[in-house]
Amino acid sequence: MLTGYDHLLFILGVIFFLYRLSHVALYVTMFSLGHSLTLLTGVLGHIQLDPYLIDALIGLSVVYKAIDNLDGFTTLFGSGIHQKTAVLVFGLFHGLGLATKLQSLDLSPVGLLPNLIAFNLGVEFGQLLALTVLLGLMALWRRQETFQRQALLANAAILTAGLVLIGYQLTGFLVNPGA
Repeated sequence: MLTGYDHLLFILGVIFFLYRLSHVALYVTMFSLGHSLTLLTGVLGHIQLDPYLIDALIGLSVVYKAIDNLDGFTTLFGSGIHQKTAVLVFGLFHGLGLATKLQSLDLSPVGLLPNLIAFNLGVEFGQLLALTVLLGLMALWRRQETFQRQALLANAAILTAGLVLIGYQLTGFLVNPGA
């Protein structure tokens, strides 16, 4: 989980301006539903995409969330994107990315479903642990007078990281076609 920096960046973007625990729970649930659905169906249904392209889409999810946090969609288009739907859809991509990575391993078909469910529960538990740390740090940071100014810079950094991720993955796709 902790090596899934793209996953953590997206989750950080999702919770960045969520102040109520009920809202955090709702958005994380939407993400987890999408993630779990495509993780399980991707592996069990042998659905594989090019790992570079799916990881570029995951990078796009990071970019999306940073732009959303910066009110970029409202500024450019006059209204935002339905956030819960976007988080669910990007959860689907994140799960498919993990399903693609898992399928590159030599998975035994014996006990595959229970093992996948246990693995997914482990991933979700890891996400909750990381989320707990992120929420604690965010709560401390939000108490600082400089939070609003720093929030702009932080989301610009998240945006930049997402763009770098996209560029890195697309470069891998072009250099290693069909990998």
